[in-house]
Amino acid sequence: MAKIKLLLCLKRLLQGALIGAGGILPGISGGVLCVLFGLYFPIMETFTHPIEGVKKHWRLLLPVGLGGLAGFVGGGKLIALIFGANDTVATWLFLGLIAGTLPALWREAGKQGRSAKSLRAMTAAFLLFGALLFYVRFGTLQPMAPDFADFLFCGVLWGLSIIIPGMISSSILMAADLFEPLAAGISCLDPGVVIPWLIGMGVVVLSLSRLVMHLFDAHYALIYHMICGIILASTLSIVPFAYASAAEALMSAACFGAGCLMGYLGEGRQK
Repeated sequence: MAKIKLLLCLKRLLQGALIGAGGILPGISGGVLCVLFGLYFPIMETFTHPIEGVKKHWRLLLPVGLGGLAGFVGGGKLIALIFGANDTVATWLFLGLIAGTLPALWREAGKQGRSAKSLRAMTAAFLLFGALLFYVRFGTLQPMAPDFADFLFCGVLWGLSIIIPGMISSSILMAADLFEPLAAGISCLDPGVVIPWLIGMGVVVLSLSRLVMHLFDAHYALIYHMICGIILASTLSIVPFAYASAAEALMSAACFGAGCLMGYLGEGRQK
């Protein structure tokens, strides 16, 4: 009996580590992994009713939470290492990871049907969010060092990616030039990064979990198609246009193909 409990605990630790890594690695949705591991509804129940949820699920959530923390920090270290080697090639690898998960996201969006209204909402979200992100990338805004408010915004996006399965926040942060500073700060547990990130994430998951569940119950197709539009816009907005050499361009293409395959096998086939 004790051996079975130990194995179950190790399994939950591993699942938590994968969810934590999925929260920082581009193209992987931590919320989707929670669904796949059967943890989404216990976690959402705890977010919407914290006291009752903790009492009911603490034996499940404790190892998952510890594993998630380890996976998140490890994922941050991996991101810093990959981008330090070649940020253009790394971006194409992660673009492939995101592209590989889009079929699964599209199927999830259409699980309750596709109406003209939901497709219009997706198009509007794509155009509005795309215009905003392309302005951030190519507009007249002066680059500034990330501050408390920026990392608070990172936490808000990560909170949304937890409570909305399929929501990929990393591509949005890459478009806003916040992804690498966030990953670097998390990898070394910089309090100037971790504290606002935790505050932003905590506020979102505690205040919006109930609202998100209600919106999905009432307008599932509409909300999920809007998410598709946002993710597509944020993905296109980070495509690199400049290459140091033909070899770098070829390597980028190869990494994109590998990323597509990994993303599809990692999430697409499990949907």
